[in-house]
Amino acid sequence: MTSSSEITIGSRKSKLALIQAKHVQQLLEASFPDNSFPITSMTTIGDQILSKPLFSIGEKSLFTKELEVALQNKSVDLVVHSLKDLPTTLPEGMAIAAILKRENPRDALVIKEGMSYKSVDELPKGSVIGTSSVRRIAQLKATFPDLVFQDVRGNLNTRLAKLDDPNGPYSALVLAVAGLERLEMNHRISQIFPSSVMLYAVGQGALAVECRVDDKRIIELVSVLEDKDTRLRCSAERSLLRTLEGGCSVPIGVNTEFIETQNGTRELKLFGLVARLDGSEIIKAEAQKNIDEDGIEAANELGREVAGILIEKGAKSILEELKILRQ
Repeated sequence: MTSSSEITIGSRKSKLALIQAKHVQQLLEASFPDNSFPITSMTTIGDQILSKPLFSIGEKSLFTKELEVALQNKSVDLVVHSLKDLPTTLPEGMAIAAILKRENPRDALVIKEGMSYKSVDELPKGSVIGTSSVRRIAQLKATFPDLVFQDVRGNLNTRLAKLDDPNGPYSALVLAVAGLERLEMNHRISQIFPSSVMLYAVGQGALAVECRVDDKRIIELVSVLEDKDTRLRCSAERSLLRTLEGGCSVPIGVNTEFIETQNGTRELKLFGLVARLDGSEIIKAEAQKNIDEDGIEAANELGREVAGILIEKGAKSILEELKILRQ
């Protein structure tokens, strides 16, 4: 920190990451006009290794490690992440100081420009879908076994350029709705997948602000960004993932929603699944719990409960298989 009024934000260098960091910057500037919030951007391991599918790299901190190193050595004061990229166990001395209000967490189908198809079920047999996500591939293979899936890496603009290349192999991509909306590319969304076809990634659609756990000033400052309901939903999701010992590159999907009960209280419902890579087996579980009184701990307990049901049904063997494939 160069002065007490200057607070440095760390971000990845991609266009989407910088849009997200600038969003946080603008919110903080509006709340604290006497402070300045410059952004420092950097490249992460995940940005550099583009030749391999994400799940085969085997590193849990693909898009966060370099940012956390900058945080540790105090070259930045806080870091903005897509929460889905942030491992469920943080490095010692780090904390998620704020989780912003979640945007649409679902996944979207984006069809090649010039094609007349409007949804995945209209695509001809053998159509190539571009995605690097084993979660997306496994769920789509279960419902659409005649489609072909091919890895596609790079930032969102790069992937869209690969899709629209007339000589390229892809008929469509699967991308996060929130990312497309943040880049003002809503017009490219051909279909938003319902939960009956695809559950989303843990934390998808939410932004997280990470800082040093002992930096009380920054923790208090960024508390203005916190959205309680998003924190509760994502805490349950992350607890499930942590219990299953999964990273961001595993075939685990979730869905969370608040349910109004007849006696006027709210319960959080968590639906989770673990899938074989080839889509041949999908294990599902769900539970709901009143979390308004005990808050985060109740949400964490809900995540552990649903993970426990998945483990009882055989989820561990699927995840162990994935570890062997990755070696």
